[in-house]
Amino acid sequence: MVQQISDAELEIMKIVWGNPEKVTLFSYIMDGLSARGKPCQKNTLIVLLSRLINKGFLSAKKIGRHNEYTTLVSEAEYQTVQTKNFLNKIYEGNAKGLVSNLILGDLLTDEEYEDLKKMLEKGKE
Repeated sequence: MVQQISDAELEIMKIVWGNPEKVTLFSYIMDGLSARGKPCQKNTLIVLLSRLINKGFLSAKKIGRHNEYTTLVSEAEYQTVQTKNFLNKIYEGNAKGLVSNLILGDLLTDEEYEDLKKMLEKGKE
C-alpha cells in the first residue's frame, strides 16, 4: 500500500521521478528544489529523504561519501492511488461526478475535453 506523503516530500519525489537517470544524487535534488523556487537546508532535505525511505518511496545506496537514491514507487502508481483516494473522499467513489465536475465547472481546456472524449470512446471498443 502506498502511503500519503507531505507536500515537501512530493516536491522531492517529482524531482526524482523527473530525473532521466536511474539513480538520483543528493546534489541533483538540492539543485532541483532551488530551480523550482523551493530551496531547502541540507539537514531538512536529509530528514525528508529519510522519511521517504521509511515510507517505501525511495531506497538509498551509499557510494563513497554520496547517497544514490532510487525510486521504489513510480509516479503513475502514486497518482493512481491518490486519484482513488480523492475520488472516494470527495465523490464517494463516483467517477462520473468527478468527470462531470471537470466539464461543467469549465476546468478543462477544449483540447483536454477532446482528448478525454476520445479516451472515453476508445474505452468502449
